[in-house]
Amino acid sequence: MTYSIIRTCTACGAKNRVPAGRLADAGRCGVCKAPLGPADEPITVGDQALFDAITHEASVPVLVDFWAEWCGPCRMSAPEVRELAREMAGKALVLKVDIEAHPELAARFGIQAIPYFLVFREGKLAFRRAGAAPRQEMRRWLELAGPAAA
Repeated sequence: MTYSIIRTCTACGAKNRVPAGRLADAGRCGVCKAPLGPADEPITVGDQALFDAITHEASVPVLVDFWAEWCGPCRMSAPEVRELAREMAGKALVLKVDIEAHPELAARFGIQAIPYFLVFREGKLAFRRAGAAPRQEMRRWLELAGPAAA
């Protein structure tokens, strides 16, 4: 089964289905043919199959932010995570997993404190860290995981 994310064209508002493995790539809107850039904002994921598809099929490193609405440090990290996604568009993907809505994903990785960050490269866990961190440090984690595939 192919998993995908729906992305909205900024030019015409059309919904475009982008396969999990192509989220870091630039493309074109299926309706108006306007450029549809790589994912440049955090992608909310809860479904384990979609999570696995993105982390295994992405051609770039993937940072996963495990968070909860009630968590003060998570809320403080959110703007940094959002800006990181913008800065790293095409070079990395950023996922967000709400541990309240999807405790099975948090349990799968043994997450007991939030915010908690994981970095995947080619489907393998490359890095993990609990606690808030500045955007520059998160960028370094992604860079250490490896460059985008050629």
